[in-house]
Amino acid sequence: MLEEARIDKWLWSARIFKTRTIAADACKNGRVMVNDVQVKPSRMVKVGDKVSVRKSPVTYSFKILKTIEQRVGAKLLPEIYENVTPPDQYELLEMTRISGFVDRQRGTGRPTKKDRRQMDAFLSLEDFFDEED
Repeated sequence: MLEEARIDKWLWSARIFKTRTIAADACKNGRVMVNDVQVKPSRMVKVGDKVSVRKSPVTYSFKILKTIEQRVGAKLLPEIYENVTPPDQYELLEMTRISGFVDRQRGTGRPTKKDRRQMDAFLSLEDFFDEED
């Protein structure tokens, strides 16, 4: 077992990011912190370090139990890190999922210009009927 590992390799091998390139970009953009300090992709981490990863809108926190640089199977992840993310972060994630476009069907995307004009016309007609009452 290694005593230390690069943070970008560890994030990739622990399956927190899909590719090492994405993990390195997250480090460069300040979305990864080790022991509450922003780090570069080449930063070495060791057992016991606390890693925080910001994937909007949630900040996930992990405690390193084992340093690795080779990707492992998903079943082995409990040996690699301990998830110490506070429960309020998961509540925030659930709230953002619920508060999305509730009335639009999944996959329809943003309204087109024509859709927008039809909605504006409908809302202006609704305001017109409210004024007569």
